[in-house]
Amino acid sequence: MEEVAEIRRLHFVEKATVSELAKQFKLSRPTIRKHLNTLDAPVYRVRKSQPHPKLGPFRAQLEQWLESDSRLPAKRRRTAQRLFECLQVEGYIGGYCAVRRYVKVWKQEQSASPSVTQVFVPLYFPPGETCQFDWSHETAVIAGVEQVVKAAQFRLSYSRQMFVIAYPRETQEMVLDAHNQAFAFFDGVPKRMVYDNLKTVVDTIFSGKERQFNRRFLTLANHYLFEPIACTPESGWEKGQVEKQVCDIRSWLFTPTPKFDDFAGLNAWLAQRCRELAARPHPEQPSRSIADCFAEEQPLLIPIKAVFDGYVETMRRVTSQSLIRIDRNRYSVPAQWANKAVLVRLTADGVRMVAEGQVIADHPRHFGRDQLICDPWHYLPVLEKKPGALRHGAPFVSWDLPVSIKVVRDRVLKQDKGDRAFVELLLMARDLGSNGLDALEVACDLTLQTGIVSAAVVLNEMRRLTEAVRPIALTETGVTTPIVAVEPIADCARYDSLRNAANVH
Repeated sequence: MEEVAEIRRLHFVEKATVSELAKQFKLSRPTIRKHLNTLDAPVYRVRKSQPHPKLGPFRAQLEQWLESDSRLPAKRRRTAQRLFECLQVEGYIGGYCAVRRYVKVWKQEQSASPSVTQVFVPLYFPPGETCQFDWSHETAVIAGVEQVVKAAQFRLSYSRQMFVIAYPRETQEMVLDAHNQAFAFFDGVPKRMVYDNLKTVVDTIFSGKERQFNRRFLTLANHYLFEPIACTPESGWEKGQVEKQVCDIRSWLFTPTPKFDDFAGLNAWLAQRCRELAARPHPEQPSRSIADCFAEEQPLLIPIKAVFDGYVETMRRVTSQSLIRIDRNRYSVPAQWANKAVLVRLTADGVRMVAEGQVIADHPRHFGRDQLICDPWHYLPVLEKKPGALRHGAPFVSWDLPVSIKVVRDRVLKQDKGDRAFVELLLMARDLGSNGLDALEVACDLTLQTGIVSAAVVLNEMRRLTEAVRPIALTETGVTTPIVAVEPIADCARYDSLRNAANVH
């Protein structure tokens, strides 16, 4: 319309001819004459129906696909681009725009009710009151392998301070550990925590806001004294801050794909980045940063008196090989518990076995498949009866012993009854407690220095190293030795008197 007004002004005020205007604006003379007669903004006629001459033979097939896709979950439905590619396979030679327009019209016609724009109420959260939680699936390279990691995301609603930590899974022990790590990062606990209806948090959903929370999760809430709140199903706007954070974190922290040797390195970097991102302006208080608002909110959080022991407990039976299968991996237990039931406590990074109120085994947790995690000390009672298992037993073949012990072991095993002799060394090291392996290493070093390698020599060296210290002689300390007032007299004749008395009787 600006061009039309300029053309009319030049013609009627500046007296420019139609030919001059056509050259100046690079338009045809009929177009110039049309603009000279235009007083209002041009109105373009909207076509009510769009012809699809090339799509016509394929409309039935396209409608069939749309109807079948409409019964699938939203994530599994084909996009217009994908439907266009499928039609090309069937022989369609038309353009993508025709398919896209047809799909759009079909979806509008199938809609049961017209779309209604939702209106929301601005929310205000007092400092220290509310924190929102959610999971997200991100991509990272861990130890050279690209994999999908599960990111637990927290956001304090007043200050907008965020915390993100990654795990290989979304199990309950990961949820418990994520809360421990987040509260330690915040150095306090908010009064309320808002969640989706996670299976690890909510067992049963009733009408309204009523929920039956998981008992182990309630133990966590009771420990830290916060109130858990579950959102209405499919109502993500009830925790909109963390929902938006999920999208932001994906572009801020996981694009490009981060690469780390392990989860510990990744999580340390994520925590540092959360501190750095707090320097950004607060969305509702632009004159202040998120860090400034968090400094105001942090003293109002509930203080942490003790860290929650975030384990999930199950009962498992130990196999005859003294192993327990957990998540497709096998962990060893002391041999005396074979074929018995014990408690297994899973944490985010560990596996503990408990029996009779005592921890009988503790292993770092592994998340691969078909791995064997053994503690060789668990199988020493078996070696007492079966010393031959020392050569090919899986716990002992992969046992990472000090070099001196390995050298002695290899030489002793070549000797007659070397299996049993080396088992005796291991049993003595076990009886010495936590310092037993160190004593065995030193004894092996001393034995190798003598040049005579045998189990008897090593045992002798271990006894010398571990025997109790003898009391120091008084003369060595500078103290005067007590003197007997009446010294005994050495008289051998007394023995003759004893012999004569024996002869009399």
